[in-house]
Amino acid sequence: MPHPSRARRRVTLAALVAVCVLAACQNGPNTTFEPHSEFGRAIDGLWKLLLHVGTVVFIFVETLLVYTIIRFRRREGQPEPKHVHGNTRLEILWTVTPAIVLACIAVPTVRTIFRTQARATPDALQVEVYGHQWWWEFRYPQYGVVTANEVYLPIGRKVNFALRTQDVLHSFWIPQMGGKRDLIANHTNYLWFTPDSSLGVLDWNGTCNEYCGLSHANMKFRVFTVLPADFERWAHHQALATTVGAVPPTTPVAAPATATPAGAPAAPARVGIRSAPDPLVRTVAQVSGGAPAVAPASTVVDSGYVFPADRMRSNVVAHTPIPDGLAFSPLVTGDAERGMQTYNKSACIGCHAIKGNPYSAGIVGPNLTHLASRHTIAAGLYPNDTDHLRLWIKNARAMKPGVIMPVLGVNEIDPLTHARVTAAVGGLTDQQIADIVAYLQLLR
Repeated sequence: MPHPSRARRRVTLAALVAVCVLAACQNGPNTTFEPHSEFGRAIDGLWKLLLHVGTVVFIFVETLLVYTIIRFRRREGQPEPKHVHGNTRLEILWTVTPAIVLACIAVPTVRTIFRTQARATPDALQVEVYGHQWWWEFRYPQYGVVTANEVYLPIGRKVNFALRTQDVLHSFWIPQMGGKRDLIANHTNYLWFTPDSSLGVLDWNGTCNEYCGLSHANMKFRVFTVLPADFERWAHHQALATTVGAVPPTTPVAAPATATPAGAPAAPARVGIRSAPDPLVRTVAQVSGGAPAVAPASTVVDSGYVFPADRMRSNVVAHTPIPDGLAFSPLVTGDAERGMQTYNKSACIGCHAIKGNPYSAGIVGPNLTHLASRHTIAAGLYPNDTDHLRLWIKNARAMKPGVIMPVLGVNEIDPLTHARVTAAVGGLTDQQIADIVAYLQLLR
């Protein structure tokens, strides 16, 4: 008989396992047990079928096993049981029964595979997804939109994702929508689903679920399911070039006719070029209060739709703590006009693109055209506010291990090379970083 303490340990272990199993079956913030698309429901239905069939088989087999153990257990004074060699009926039974069970599993499984692997209908919204180490790029070719780490989806409209990777293997997953499909080098995978029309305006988490390197766990993104009209507003605005510091368009104007001698035919009016104010152009100076950098504008452009920050659920809001030892001068105030000039001369333009800024045409890092309209930075790790954006520019590698973005703050230590950054190698002072942030925060 086992020692009492050993018995207690076994009971404790069994209770712990039971608690873990029950906890795993609870609906958490990123649960997959409440699908909100036809794709998710198809997978969920198949999982429930397998669970039910497996439960029935388990109960049946365990019942037979327990019955056999009790019925044919060894008893004192009884002769040895009769040895039986082969039983045709029994062998047929245990061959046919598993075949039937497998058929019950295989048929709906194959049906679900064909359904989820089918091509999306032509009217689907097309979204191209590119996985990078360690951030997400989203392109909407039908709208001419390029953004990063946040994807907007209209509820009730089918969305077709074309999944590609720019480096290593990644995996795209939105738990409540279903999917989880790999991004494979030199190959395009596809995934489609329709966000339920009954969802309303909600926010969701998305993650990479294939180990892809040092910051795999930090490769997140946000999903916003919004009303179709709001999506159109968002997409239309995101497709526009930034109006901050943009050069206004020019319009042809007729020059006054010159005097001609009496009796001579009048000379045709000359057509010249004159800059005309564009009501959609917003300058850095107008927003920051300084002298105009370009032609004046009469109104500020509509910033389009942005998911309301006060409606974001707590599990979607970024809560990552700032690393120890990383700080920024508290008394520094940024100047957007000066920040645009500093940005255009810095290393930033070699990696990032800003539509409308001819100096910034990089393709290595995230597109920054409408950066200020996003809720997070660093692939969903930190909130997109002044303090976090300043620290990110100052020492991104301290805030997110392994990123290729260089350390830009003067006197900062690069965690990768352990070298100190100096102004001679392109380092930026806190004032310069604050100015750049002031400029970037106008890019809505």
